Amino acid sequence: MKIAVLGTGMVGRAHAIRLVELGNDVTIGTKNVAKTLSVTNPDQMGNPPFSLWHKDHSQIKLMTFADAVKDADLVFEALHGSAVLNVLKPLESFLTGKILIDISNGMPPTLFVANTDSLGEQIQRALPKTKVIKTFNTVNAIIQVNPQLLANGDHDIFLSGNDAGAKADVNKLLQSYGWKNIIDLGDITTARGTEMMMPFWLRIFSSLKTPMFNYKIVMK
Repeated sequence: MKIAVLGTGMVGRAHAIRLVELGNDVTIGTKNVAKTLSVTNPDQMGNPPFSLWHKDHSQIKLMTFADAVKDADLVFEALHGSAVLNVLKPLESFLTGKILIDISNGMPPTLFVANTDSLGEQIQRALPKTKVIKTFNTVNAIIQVNPQLLANGDHDIFLSGNDAGAKADVNKLLQSYGWKNIIDLGDITTARGTEMMMPFWLRIFSSLKTPMFNYKIVMK
Protein backbone atom coordinates (compact mmCIF):
# COMPACT_ATOMS: atom_id res chain seq x y z
CA MET A 1 0.00 0.00 0.00
CA LYS A 2 1.19 3.53 -0.75
CA ILE A 3 0.99 5.57 2.45
CA ALA A 4 1.75 9.25 3.02
CA VAL A 5 2.74 10.44 6.47
CA LEU A 6 2.42 14.21 6.88
CA GLY A 7 4.89 15.48 9.44
CA THR A 8 8.61 14.98 9.97
CA GLY A 9 8.60 14.94 13.77
CA MET A 10 8.84 12.07 16.23
CA VAL A 11 5.28 10.81 15.64
CA GLY A 12 5.52 10.88 11.85
CA ARG A 13 8.90 9.15 11.91
CA ALA A 14 7.68 6.40 14.25
CA HIS A 15 4.71 5.57 12.03
CA ALA A 16 6.78 5.73 8.85
CA ILE A 17 9.23 3.16 10.23
CA ARG A 18 6.45 0.86 11.43
CA LEU A 19 4.56 1.07 8.16
CA VAL A 20 7.68 0.15 6.20
CA GLU A 21 8.22 -2.81 8.53
CA LEU A 22 4.71 -3.95 7.60
CA GLY A 23 5.60 -3.89 3.90
CA ASN A 24 4.16 -0.55 2.80
CA ASP A 25 5.58 2.03 0.40
CA VAL A 26 5.91 5.11 2.61
CA THR A 27 6.47 8.77 1.82
CA ILE A 28 6.82 11.52 4.40
CA GLY A 29 5.35 14.88 3.46
CA THR A 30 6.80 18.25 4.40
CA LYS A 31 6.22 21.87 3.40
CA ASN A 32 9.67 22.46 1.94
CA VAL A 33 11.94 19.50 1.21
CA ALA A 34 15.16 21.48 0.93
CA LYS A 35 14.49 23.38 4.15
CA THR A 36 13.64 20.20 6.04
CA LEU A 37 16.88 18.57 4.92
CA SER A 38 18.93 21.68 5.73
CA VAL A 39 18.14 21.64 9.45
CA THR A 40 21.15 20.40 11.43
CA ASN A 41 20.06 20.92 15.03
CA PRO A 42 17.94 18.59 17.19
CA ASP A 43 14.30 19.58 17.61
CA GLN A 44 12.75 20.92 20.83
CA MET A 45 12.33 17.37 22.12
CA GLY A 46 15.97 16.54 21.51
CA ASN A 47 15.28 14.31 18.51
CA PRO A 48 17.98 14.31 15.80
CA PRO A 49 17.42 16.48 12.73
CA PHE A 50 15.40 14.84 9.99
CA SER A 51 18.35 14.74 7.60
CA LEU A 52 20.34 12.61 10.03
CA TRP A 53 17.38 10.31 10.74
CA HIS A 54 16.66 9.99 7.01
CA LYS A 55 20.16 8.65 6.31
CA ASP A 56 19.24 5.60 8.41
CA HIS A 57 15.82 5.27 6.75
CA SER A 58 16.54 6.14 3.12
CA GLN A 59 13.81 3.76 1.87
CA ILE A 60 11.29 6.30 3.17
CA LYS A 61 10.85 9.02 0.57
CA LEU A 62 10.58 12.73 1.40
CA MET A 63 8.31 14.91 -0.75
CA THR A 64 6.17 18.01 -0.51
CA PHE A 65 2.78 17.55 1.09
CA ALA A 66 1.04 17.59 -2.30
CA ASP A 67 3.41 15.13 -3.94
CA ALA A 68 3.22 12.82 -0.95
CA VAL A 69 -0.58 12.55 -0.88
CA LYS A 70 -1.59 12.69 -4.53
CA ASP A 71 -0.85 9.01 -5.24
CA ALA A 72 -1.28 7.71 -1.69
CA ASP A 73 -3.86 5.06 -0.80
CA LEU A 74 -3.91 6.15 2.84
CA VAL A 75 -2.77 9.32 4.63
CA PHE A 76 -1.52 9.84 8.18
CA GLU A 77 -1.64 13.38 9.56
CA ALA A 78 0.98 13.86 12.30
CA LEU A 79 1.35 17.64 12.32
CA HIS A 80 1.17 20.33 14.99
CA GLY A 81 -2.54 20.86 15.54
CA SER A 82 -2.51 24.60 14.90
CA ALA A 83 -1.03 24.04 11.43
CA VAL A 84 -3.22 21.15 10.31
CA LEU A 85 -6.03 22.96 8.50
CA ASN A 86 -3.65 25.28 6.64
CA VAL A 87 -1.75 22.24 5.38
CA LEU A 88 -4.72 20.03 4.54
CA LYS A 89 -7.18 22.40 2.89
CA PRO A 90 -5.00 22.99 -0.22
CA LEU A 91 -4.74 19.20 -0.55
CA GLU A 92 -8.51 18.69 -0.62
CA SER A 93 -8.69 17.41 -4.20
CA PHE A 94 -5.91 14.88 -3.57
CA LEU A 95 -7.61 13.69 -0.37
CA THR A 96 -11.07 13.16 -1.88
CA GLY A 97 -12.34 9.66 -1.13
CA LYS A 98 -9.27 8.73 0.90
CA ILE A 99 -8.90 7.76 4.54
CA LEU A 100 -7.07 10.36 6.61
CA ILE A 101 -5.86 9.20 10.03
CA ASP A 102 -5.70 12.24 12.31
CA ILE A 103 -3.25 11.85 15.21
CA SER A 104 -2.89 15.51 16.26
CA ASN A 105 -3.89 16.90 19.63
CA GLY A 106 -3.45 20.61 19.09
CA MET A 107 -1.01 22.52 21.28
CA PRO A 108 -1.17 21.19 24.84
CA PRO A 109 -1.44 21.73 27.72
CA THR A 110 -4.08 24.28 26.63
CA LEU A 111 -6.18 23.01 23.75
CA PHE A 112 -7.08 25.57 21.10
CA VAL A 113 -10.35 23.73 20.41
CA ALA A 114 -12.39 21.83 23.01
CA ASN A 115 -15.79 21.15 24.60
CA THR A 116 -18.07 21.94 21.65
CA ASP A 117 -15.69 21.07 18.83
CA SER A 118 -12.52 19.13 18.07
CA LEU A 119 -9.68 19.22 15.61
CA GLY A 120 -10.97 15.98 14.13
CA GLU A 121 -14.33 17.61 13.43
CA GLN A 122 -12.69 20.71 11.97
CA ILE A 123 -10.71 18.55 9.57
CA GLN A 124 -13.83 16.63 8.54
CA ARG A 125 -15.72 19.89 7.88
CA ALA A 126 -12.81 21.27 5.86
CA LEU A 127 -12.54 18.03 3.87
CA PRO A 128 -16.13 16.78 3.52
CA LYS A 129 -15.21 14.15 0.91
CA THR A 130 -12.34 12.71 2.98
CA LYS A 131 -12.88 9.90 5.49
CA VAL A 132 -11.37 11.33 8.66
CA ILE A 133 -10.54 8.87 11.44
CA LYS A 134 -9.22 10.06 14.79
CA THR A 135 -6.99 7.56 16.59
CA PHE A 136 -3.57 7.06 18.24
CA ASN A 137 -3.75 10.45 20.00
CA THR A 138 -4.13 9.09 23.55
CA VAL A 139 -0.69 7.42 23.80
CA ASN A 140 2.87 8.42 23.01
CA ALA A 141 4.44 7.60 19.64
CA ILE A 142 6.46 4.63 20.87
CA ILE A 143 3.36 2.85 22.16
CA GLN A 144 1.26 3.97 19.18
CA VAL A 145 3.38 1.88 16.83
CA ASN A 146 4.26 -0.98 19.21
CA PRO A 147 1.61 -1.58 21.89
CA GLN A 148 3.32 -4.83 22.90
CA LEU A 149 5.97 -2.78 24.71
CA LEU A 150 3.44 -2.13 27.50
CA ALA A 151 1.60 -4.85 29.47
CA ASN A 152 1.97 -7.26 26.55
CA GLY A 153 -0.43 -5.09 24.57
CA ASP A 154 -3.31 -5.43 27.04
CA HIS A 155 -4.48 -1.82 27.01
CA ASP A 156 -6.85 0.27 24.92
CA ILE A 157 -6.82 2.43 21.81
CA PHE A 158 -9.79 4.49 20.60
CA LEU A 159 -11.08 5.59 17.22
CA SER A 160 -13.69 8.06 16.03
CA GLY A 161 -15.10 8.67 12.58
CA ASN A 162 -18.21 8.95 10.44
CA ASP A 163 -17.48 6.27 7.83
CA ALA A 164 -18.00 2.68 8.98
CA GLY A 165 -15.96 1.20 6.15
CA ALA A 166 -13.03 3.51 6.86
CA LYS A 167 -13.14 2.63 10.54
CA ALA A 168 -13.09 -1.07 9.66
CA ASP A 169 -9.98 -0.51 7.51
CA VAL A 170 -8.25 1.48 10.26
CA ASN A 171 -9.22 -1.21 12.77
CA LYS A 172 -7.33 -3.73 10.63
CA LEU A 173 -4.32 -1.44 10.49
CA LEU A 174 -4.38 -1.06 14.27
CA GLN A 175 -4.43 -4.82 14.60
CA SER A 176 -1.44 -5.09 12.24
CA TYR A 177 0.42 -2.76 14.62
CA GLY A 178 -0.39 -5.17 17.44
CA TRP A 179 -3.38 -3.48 19.05
CA LYS A 180 -5.70 -6.03 20.69
CA ASN A 181 -8.26 -3.78 22.40
CA ILE A 182 -9.79 -1.25 20.00
CA ILE A 183 -12.78 0.79 21.16
CA ASP A 184 -14.95 2.46 18.52
CA LEU A 185 -16.31 5.55 20.25
CA GLY A 186 -18.68 6.57 17.46
CA ASP A 187 -18.75 9.42 14.96
CA ILE A 188 -16.14 12.13 14.58
CA THR A 189 -17.71 14.28 17.32
CA THR A 190 -16.41 11.76 19.86
CA ALA A 191 -12.89 13.01 19.04
CA ARG A 192 -13.69 15.81 21.49
CA GLY A 193 -13.26 13.34 24.33
CA THR A 194 -9.97 11.81 23.22
CA GLU A 195 -8.44 15.18 22.36
CA MET A 196 -9.36 16.52 25.80
CA MET A 197 -7.49 13.61 27.37
CA MET A 198 -4.20 15.23 26.36
CA PRO A 199 -3.96 17.70 29.28
CA PHE A 200 -4.67 14.81 31.67
CA TRP A 201 -2.06 12.65 29.90
CA LEU A 202 0.52 15.39 30.41
CA ARG A 203 -0.21 15.54 34.15
CA ILE A 204 0.25 11.78 34.42
CA PHE A 205 3.49 12.03 32.45
CA SER A 206 4.73 14.76 34.78
CA SER A 207 3.90 12.67 37.84
CA LEU A 208 5.24 9.31 36.61
CA LYS A 209 8.29 10.77 34.79
CA THR A 210 7.71 8.42 31.87
CA PRO A 211 5.49 8.42 28.77
CA MET A 212 5.25 4.62 28.79
CA PHE A 213 1.70 4.26 30.09
CA ASN A 214 -1.81 3.95 28.71
CA TYR A 215 -5.45 3.54 29.66
CA LYS A 216 -7.19 0.21 30.24
CA ILE A 217 -10.98 0.17 30.34
CA VAL A 218 -12.29 -2.50 32.73
CA MET A 219 -15.96 -3.47 32.72
CA LYS A 220 -17.90 -5.46 35.27
